[in-house]
Amino acid sequence: METLFEVENLRGGYHRRKDVIKGVSFKIYKQDILGIIGPNGSGKTTLLRLMTRLLNPQAGSLRLEGEDIRCMGLLEFCRKTACVGQDMSINFPFTVFEVVLIGRTPHLKRLQFETKKDLAIARDCLSMTDTSGLSGKYLDELSAGERQRVIIAKALAQEPVLLFLDEPTSHLDITHQIQILDLLKKLNRDNGLTIAMVLHDLNLASEYCNRLVLINEGSIFKEGAPEEVLTYQNIEAVYKTVVVVEKNPISNKPYVILVSGRKHGN
Repeated sequence: METLFEVENLRGGYHRRKDVIKGVSFKIYKQDILGIIGPNGSGKTTLLRLMTRLLNPQAGSLRLEGEDIRCMGLLEFCRKTACVGQDMSINFPFTVFEVVLIGRTPHLKRLQFETKKDLAIARDCLSMTDTSGLSGKYLDELSAGERQRVIIAKALAQEPVLLFLDEPTSHLDITHQIQILDLLKKLNRDNGLTIAMVLHDLNLASEYCNRLVLINEGSIFKEGAPEEVLTYQNIEAVYKTVVVVEKNPISNKPYVILVSGRKHGN
């Protein structure tokens, strides 16, 4: 497996709490769908912010294709990676096509207008995310699921080799959750896109990710395939709740079943 992104002994956090992430090391391989999971407050989003240069690390290294990302120009980094956050607010009256076209910004020179190639790439990204029919609509006219697909199309317009996402299914109903994750799986399979995403739902992480990193209190508790990470022992140790782990009868992936506190004597 060829390494695309490497995190080594990473430490970092915020102004008042600098030790949120404590010596984390792992690799993202080409064509991975890597899921970052863990309880609330474990450091998942902080880790993603460090990996995407939204936060400066206190120590350690982050390398993309072997190069330290802190030594890369911001435009170069944005040509190779894209990030879809939890709240991608766009407070201007832009159409869907205009929003997606913003993704071409890292490829444009200063004051340069979009070329025919840029327009074609934007249209291709709309097609890939099944949002071509929304092209002329304004973003605030869309449903949550449609809006999320458009934001992913904008990220794809950057032509990244690595796509980061922070809880891409949050605030979506189960239909839209599956639509978004099926889309990401298709982009990974058909376009070779490498994906790293923070996920809250353990069963979705199990179903769609080939590798998982389980974070607890700012450190890696377990890393590996879903079958290795999502054991009842690991989940109970980190989440402090009783669960049963079975196999999904369709996919044979681990499936986590919550146990009511009343059922185990609480």
